[in-house]
Amino acid sequence: MNKTLIRWMAAAVSTSLVLAVGLCGCENGYEGTGSKDAASAEQLAMHTDDPWDAPIEKTADRTENDLVDGVYIGVGHGVDGLVTVTIQVEDNVITVLETAQEGETQSVGGWEAIRNGTYAEMIEAAQGSGFDSISGATFTSAAIREAVDDALAQAETGVVDPSKTSIHEAAQADTEE
Repeated sequence: MNKTLIRWMAAAVSTSLVLAVGLCGCENGYEGTGSKDAASAEQLAMHTDDPWDAPIEKTADRTENDLVDGVYIGVGHGVDGLVTVTIQVEDNVITVLETAQEGETQSVGGWEAIRNGTYAEMIEAAQGSGFDSISGATFTSAAIREAVDDALAQAETGVVDPSKTSIHEAAQADTEE
């Protein structure tokens, strides 16, 4: 045989051996193989309570401050835009008429909690902004609290901010300031 052919075959066999030895350790070394890691995540999911399904406990029957009856819209600054909370005050009891958002990211953090009424329930249960943050929605929760505090500040004086009659007008007024 030719020396070049022998060298070529030796190089091919050596490369194949190195590749085979290198790949032997990869068989169970990463997630998604159906190995122990995937089973553990599945088992964990079966035994972990979903925080979104937790019942909201009422912590107050009415607000502590004397508020003027009426409808008030508060504005808060979310991650990607404004959030508004529209409340109705009657005999110092807060009822949330609407929570809305402009620009919060869909399927992230508090977007769903705004849409499905979770924040509204939390505000009514606390009768104000003293509710816990939703896991994964820290900034949106803070924006909702800011909006509630804004609406309550208006309710304490009984003076409705005319620039906040809708989320679109509130967003426009906020950018002009």
